[in-house]
Amino acid sequence: MSAETTRGLRACSLSELADESAIRVELAGRPVCIARSGGEVFAISDVCSHADVALSEGDVEDGHIECWLHGSMFDLRTGAPTGLPATKPVPTFPVTVEGDDVLVQMEP
Repeated sequence: MSAETTRGLRACSLSELADESAIRVELAGRPVCIARSGGEVFAISDVCSHADVALSEGDVEDGHIECWLHGSMFDLRTGAPTGLPATKPVPTFPVTVEGDDVLVQMEP
C-alpha cells in the first residue's frame, strides 16, 4: 500500500532497487515500473506501447529499459522509444527520493 505525501505516492524503498534493475508497483490504480540506472531512479508506465506487457520484467541499462518480449527499448527519462518495434512513447512520472523512500507524482 502506498502512502501519499505532498511530493507523491510512496512507491518503494530505495534499498529495494539494485542499480540497473526494475520492479513493478501499483500506484493510483496503474501499473508503474520503478527503475534504477546509473544511480538515478525513474518511474515509467509498466505497459509496453508495442505489445502490452510489463516493462519491469525487462533489462535496464544506461538509462534505458528493454521490453522482454520483442526487444523494444525505451528512454527512462522521456519514455520515448529508442529501439524498434515500438514507435509510441510510454508515460513517465516525476520521482523524488526522500531518505529511503521513492515517491512518484502521478498527476501534475
